[in-house]
Amino acid sequence: MTKISNEYLAKAKKLNKKEAERLLSRMTGKLPRRLEKDKLTREEAMALQMELEDEQLQEWRKVMAEVKSKEETKKKKTASEKMKSSEKAKAPGKVKAASQPKAVKSTKAPAKAKVKVKVAEKVKADTAD
Repeated sequence: MTKISNEYLAKAKKLNKKEAERLLSRMTGKLPRRLEKDKLTREEAMALQMELEDEQLQEWRKVMAEVKSKEETKKKKTASEKMKSSEKAKAPGKVKAASQPKAVKSTKAPAKAKVKVKVAEKVKADTAD
């Protein structure tokens, strides 16, 4: 028979009815069958379930810590690669001339507008006389 920790038994006894029901609902595998066959008391089953969940939580935390450390090393690696590539770009060598936008050819429209203004001024001067 599985040895049950006194720590988890004490925690199981302190649970209120709602918390105990939720804990029992999460039971899977052989544990619910052992409870049904009266091989375990309700408190013992809850204590075993709590212990199992704590172990799973510790394993999950360990895996997540490994994933985070891998992500951090990957970020550092990409950052260092970016730094190296920017240093290579800044290294002396052939420097490309900055391309400037091509000038737009002027159209004849403004010149015509100036002529019209001059004609209008002459007309005004003649009419003012």
